[in-house]
Amino acid sequence: MKNSNAQYWVSNLGLLPHPEGGYYKRTFESEEHTSDQELTVNFEGKRKMYTSIYFLLTSNDVSHFHRLKSDELWYYHAGSPLTIHIIDENGEYEEIKLGMNLDNGEVPQALVPKNSIFGSSVMEEDTCSLVGCMVSPGFEFQDFELFTQSELLMKYPKHEEIIMKLAYEEIPELG
Repeated sequence: MKNSNAQYWVSNLGLLPHPEGGYYKRTFESEEHTSDQELTVNFEGKRKMYTSIYFLLTSNDVSHFHRLKSDELWYYHAGSPLTIHIIDENGEYEEIKLGMNLDNGEVPQALVPKNSIFGSSVMEEDTCSLVGCMVSPGFEFQDFELFTQSELLMKYPKHEEIIMKLAYEEIPELG
């Protein structure tokens, strides 16, 4: 799947630019809600039980390091394999290859635990990757936190190489 096909997915699925990089569209959301009273998560108000999106990333972009207060399940759909880069709550770095080539260490779905700092990148040049992401409790932008390189380097200097690739130099205006 070449980059020219990224526009196919963007157009036909109605994807919009995402502040972390790439494109997305919310596809499903729970009608039921929960509060942080029932969970080990702190947030204001109520959250949907789950939300789900399509997410498309090209090899010309990255999904910048960010953190959610909820678990996020990733599902591979099409295109090039994708690497999910995770710095967990203990400061340990892990890569998960999302794709269908099991013999190459890829998996068709993966969990990013809540409170992890994570981003993603496409594994092959001149391609794109289409995945699905389900967040539970449901995603709200108020629970979404982006990071700068300097913020992450102060806390995780041993992960400098990946931080320089996936963290913003300066957080862009989100609109």
